[in-house]
Amino acid sequence: MKDFAAIDFETANEKRTSICSVGVVVVREGLIVDKLYKLIKPFPNYYTPWTTRIHGLTEKDTESAPDFPEVWHQIIPKIKNLPLVAHNSSFDESCLKAALTLHGIEDTEYTFYCTLRAARRFLKGLPNYRLPTVSNCCGYCLAHHHHALADAEACAYIALKLL
Repeated sequence: MKDFAAIDFETANEKRTSICSVGVVVVREGLIVDKLYKLIKPFPNYYTPWTTRIHGLTEKDTESAPDFPEVWHQIIPKIKNLPLVAHNSSFDESCLKAALTLHGIEDTEYTFYCTLRAARRFLKGLPNYRLPTVSNCCGYCLAHHHHALADAEACAYIALKLL
């Protein structure tokens, strides 16, 4: 696969609609051609201590951030006609579907590919299949795990190696 968009969402709480940041890396002809990172005001707008420990974001970080529809409309032209790739894609796909439904945005049925499933298939013997472990095995050092853009970049690199 040489043309795709790697995407990663972080959420503020246990609700899939609570997207608080997104990272997108667009790959064309096997090269990264565009990147986007946005903070998003989540819905519902509260953070759990658990999610903040994971990604470090708080209500203060997103209090003046745009809402999901505004950010999504910036992303749509970048990913048009591209399959989406994510590590543990079921999470990111469920977040996207929940947010699109919540905000009444037409779902154009994006095709998702999963680097976690690919890693389990092609990379035998790893101690685990977490994003930092898999990206390291593929030669990419993920320095800021759970930053949406850093995770999307790692995912893009893995996809270029495995898909």
